[in-house]
Amino acid sequence: MSMVCMLQSSIPGVKLEGGALNGILHTFRALDYNISIDFYWAPMLVESNGDMPSDHHRENRFVRIKAIAEKARHWVDADVLIFNSYHWWRLPGVKLSKSVGSGSSLDDPNQEYEEIDSLRAYKLALRTWSKWAYSHVDTSKTKLFFMGATATHSSAEDWGGKNQGNCYGETEPVLDDDVFRESETNLQMLNILESTLNKLKSNGVNVQLINVTQLTQCRKDGHTTVYRKYWRPLSELQKKNPEKAADCSHWCLPGVPDIWNELLLAYILR
Repeated sequence: MSMVCMLQSSIPGVKLEGGALNGILHTFRALDYNISIDFYWAPMLVESNGDMPSDHHRENRFVRIKAIAEKARHWVDADVLIFNSYHWWRLPGVKLSKSVGSGSSLDDPNQEYEEIDSLRAYKLALRTWSKWAYSHVDTSKTKLFFMGATATHSSAEDWGGKNQGNCYGETEPVLDDDVFRESETNLQMLNILESTLNKLKSNGVNVQLINVTQLTQCRKDGHTTVYRKYWRPLSELQKKNPEKAADCSHWCLPGVPDIWNELLLAYILR
C-alpha cells in the first residue's frame, strides 16, 4: 500500500490497480511506462493452510515445507524481487504435512504430519526458498532483496512503561535506541535468515538484506492499535479494553513503511 501510494502520486499517465488469484495477487500498472508492481500473498513462502488472505487465521498451522513451485512460478522474470517472511513463524511449533499433490488438502484435520519447533521449520522453509532462488533467479537481470523483520510492541516494560500495557496510546518513538531492545524480536530467527542469505551469496546469488529491525524497534508509536481494518469488528468488550485489543504489529500509513520503501529505492538506484 505504501509503495503504490508513493508511485501513484509520482508517475503520470494511465494507472490501473486490480487483484487476481482469489486475492492472492494484487497488481499496480503504469501503462504509459509498461511497468507493474505485484504483491503476491505467500506469508510462509512455502505452501500452508494460511495461503488465502480472506481465511488465514488458523490455530493449527500446517505447511508443506518443500512445496514452493506452484507459488514461485508467479515470481520469475521480474526485474526486482523483494521477499519477506518472519512473523507467521513465531509459533511454539509448526506442523509439517506429509500430504502431497493437488488432491490433498492442508485443511484436513486427519492428515499425517510431523510437528517440529518453529526455528527448525523456519530454517527448512528458507532452505527451500534459497534452493529455488539459486536455480531460478538470474541476478544479472533481477535485483533480489529480502526484507528484515519488523518489531512488535506488546510489552510496555521494554521501553520503561509505567503500566503493563502495550503500544496503545503511545505517541512518541523511543529516542534512546542504544539501550532499547524490543523483546518480541527473535534474534535466533534473524540469525537463521542472515545465515541463509550469506550462503546464497557464497554460491553467487547476489541477495541484499534490507535490515529494518532496529529502525522499527524504536517506533512504538507507529502501530495501528485499534484503528486498523479488522477481519471482524471489535466486540463491545474489546472496545472497553482497547489495550488488550490493540494491534501492535501492523503499521499506520503514511508512516514507518514509507521509510522501508525509501531505503529500497536507495538500494535499487545505487
